Amino acid sequence: MSEHDFEGTLVLEKLAEIGKVDEFFEAIDSDDFDAVRLLMRRARIDTETIAQVLQKMSDADDEH
Repeated sequence: MSEHDFEGTLVLEKLAEIGKVDEFFEAIDSDDFDAVRLLMRRARIDTETIAQVLQKMSDADDEH
């Protein structure tokens, strides 16, 4: 997954509001599912969207 996957999304907008976009992508790059989940919760992203992002992360891992 890359920044391109999230361009223009509500996820990035909400993370930007709390200043955590870079930290979010670092967590994704590290496959740190817990950190990704926590950051999205802090940004007040809904649980359905969080689940979708985590699923995309998991799917990306399966491709390697």
